[in-house]
Amino acid sequence: MRGFFRRISPHRAVSDFRDEWQKPTPHRWQILGVAMASTFCVFMLLIPEGKVGPPARPEVMLISTFDGARTEGEIIASNCANQELKDALQARIEANEERKRELYKALGRATFIDVDAIEAEVEAERAAEVDTGPTPEEIALSIEEYCARAAAG
Repeated sequence: MRGFFRRISPHRAVSDFRDEWQKPTPHRWQILGVAMASTFCVFMLLIPEGKVGPPARPEVMLISTFDGARTEGEIIASNCANQELKDALQARIEANEERKRELYKALGRATFIDVDAIEAEVEAERAAEVDTGPTPEEIALSIEEYCARAAAG
C-alpha cells in the first residue's frame, strides 16, 4: 500500500492532465462538459438539503380542569377522595381475583387435581419474592396522616 501512495503526486497529476489536454482531440470540449455535468449531478445527489434554523416552536395550549385558586386543604381533600375511590376499586379487584381463585380451585377439585399442592407452590413463590418496600399498614397510616392534615387545615 505504501508503494501505491508513493507513486501518486499532485505535480505528476497536473502535468499528465496538461499533456492530455494539449493533444489535438476533436471532442475535447464536449467531453469536458459531460465530465463537469456528471460531477455536478453526483455532488447534488450527495449533498443534503440545507435547513434554515431550528423548526418553529409549536403552540401549546394548556387545559386546566382544576380551579387555579384552590387552597392546599381543597387539594388534599380531593386527593383523599381519589385515594378512597382507588382503594374501593382495588378492593373490588381483589374480591374478583379471590372469587376466580375459588372457582379454579373448585374446577381443579372436580377434575381430580391436587389444588392444595399447587397453592402451596404459589405461596412458596410469593414468599421467595420478598418486597423491601413499606408495608401496607405503613402506607395506610401515611395516607391517613395526609388526609388528617386536610381536615385540620
